[in-house]
Amino acid sequence: MRAVYIESHGGPEVLQYGERPEPSPKAGEVMVRVRAAALNRLDTYVRTGRRGQRRNFPSLHILGGDCAGVVAEVGSSSLSYLVGRRVVVNPRIPCGACDFCLGGSDDLCPRFRFLGSNCEGSYAEYVCVPATNVHAIADNVPFQIAAATPTVYLPTWNMLIRKAQLKPWETVLVLSASAGVGTAAIQVAKSVVGATVIATTSSAEKATMAKGIGADHVIDYTEESVSERVKELTGGRGVDVVVDHVGAQFFDDAYDSLKRGGRYGICGVTSGYVVNLQLGSLFTKQLQVFGVFMGSRADMAKVTQMLNEGRIRPVIHQVFTLEQAAEAHRVMEERSFFGKLVLKV
Repeated sequence: MRAVYIESHGGPEVLQYGERPEPSPKAGEVMVRVRAAALNRLDTYVRTGRRGQRRNFPSLHILGGDCAGVVAEVGSSSLSYLVGRRVVVNPRIPCGACDFCLGGSDDLCPRFRFLGSNCEGSYAEYVCVPATNVHAIADNVPFQIAAATPTVYLPTWNMLIRKAQLKPWETVLVLSASAGVGTAAIQVAKSVVGATVIATTSSAEKATMAKGIGADHVIDYTEESVSERVKELTGGRGVDVVVDHVGAQFFDDAYDSLKRGGRYGICGVTSGYVVNLQLGSLFTKQLQVFGVFMGSRADMAKVTQMLNEGRIRPVIHQVFTLEQAAEAHRVMEERSFFGKLVLKV
């Protein structure tokens, strides 16, 4: 099969396109004929060996997490009904045997695997995953749209719906609207919940696009103070929920934007790990600060349902061929895009 893999860490130039053996599904697994794979920041960390992703070579490694395609083969006869089904793949694979998994909190599994990180990924014509990690997509959902869904909508759903329990009469602040999680959070907050959405971004062009997918107000953080503008927009009250997938860069401003009883959710630290948390305001304003990492299988089922119903639709900035994976990585590192970058396979 054709695949994109690395034999060493480095820049986009280390991505190689070539032939690899087809995988074979084990009992309980399915083999998916990949039709599209979406890029995520994790892919660049695996490629460069940063943030806990350093690997031992010379054994090569296929990158890629999010993907969608058609079930081509199954590892157990009891799964034969899945052959030919159009599916989106949940790239997070819990162990299924720990206390968290057995108790229904598989998103907390400490022994999970992640496609493209600690197991072979989806930058390939075929990938094998447990049958419990594939979800059927409707015939009218394009593979490229489905592939762009899991890693941005799963943490968003977990954060806004399950943890923060965002209500229609509340206001949410979405940081960095142009990123995948940013676009997903705007859509979930507006199209699923019906809340008021304030988003931040870095240009007038991106602000227009953010409004186009549901943001009620957009703050250009290069031109104005986020916390001061939030207070103007909310009559001095602040926001009920913050969606943060950026980390240190905007934490102070966003934290200061919370109203009494507000909830601060974080699912990424692309701009840095360490912040100063003001404990006085944490208890006097009775705030909540919590983290999420992806979501549960139940969350993924709900996300797929919303996708099939057309209530969410990932924003795709650009589509590349599998052979153009290195160019896609260069675009991702330039950070000038809005939405998701996708490889068609």
